[in-house]
Order: sequence, then C-alpha cells, then structure tokens
Amino acid sequence: MSLDKGDVMEASSTSGGRRATAQAARGGWYAFGGLLFILVGSINALQGLIAIFKDDYFAVTKAGLLFADFSAWGAFFLILGIVEVLVGFAILGQKTWARVVGVVLLMFNTITQFAFIAAFPIWSLASIALNITVIFALMRPSEPYERGHAIIE
Repeated sequence: MSLDKGDVMEASSTSGGRRATAQAARGGWYAFGGLLFILVGSINALQGLIAIFKDDYFAVTKAGLLFADFSAWGAFFLILGIVEVLVGFAILGQKTWARVVGVVLLMFNTITQFAFIAAFPIWSLASIALNITVIFALMRPSEPYERGHAIIE
C-alpha cells in the first residue's frame, strides 16, 4: 500500500484540525478557570476586609473560630485573595507556572475554608465547590492525548 502526496496532506490537515480544536477547547477551559479564580480571589479579599473591619458580620463570635481571631483570619484571606487575583491574571496569560501555583493555592484555600466554615458557612461551602471546579479546569492536559500514547488503556 502506498500513500501519495494527497493522502499525506489530508492526514496532516485532519490531525492539525483536531489539534487546533483541542487547543481552542483548552484555551476555553483555562479562560474559565482563570476568570473563576479571579472571582474566588476577589471574594476572599473581600472576606478578609470584612473580617478585619466588621467582625460582627460573621455567624459566630471569636470564640467559635477554630483558632486565631477575625483580624488574623482577615489578614490571611486578604493576602490570599490578592495573590489569587494576580495568579488568575497569569492563568489568563496561559502561564504554566500559574496553573501549578493556582492548583496549590486552591487546594490550600479549600482546606482553610473548612477551618473557617463555622464563621461563614454558606460562602465557605460555595468557595469549596468553586475551588474544585477551578482545579478541574486547570488540570486539563496542555497537549491532547494521542491514541496509543495514553497512560492507561
């Protein structure tokens, strides 16, 4: 069986078309993850400002927190939120390091939201769900899997 030049060109254009479609889909997931990450970071920063300046806003008093006081939690969430917003913009710029840092920050944020859940239960649960969604978006492979090269088949 011999391939002529037309068959090779058709195969390469089909492969290139699939690759372009896969890159567009990944770009969509990364944009979704980056924008949602900026949203999570903005709300964390807002949560931090509220904890610093208006601690009577929360569902429990200082005694109901797992540890520390509202000012410490506020400073923590404010700094975390600012870093998350900056990393979110880097994700939109499709920086690989930002995806890695983003996943680590989101895992850390999920754990800390469990520690803060008594003070702000609805947002903590919503934040945990958003964190998991963004982790899913950022963990998409950067290259499409080729048939026959999968890790598990």
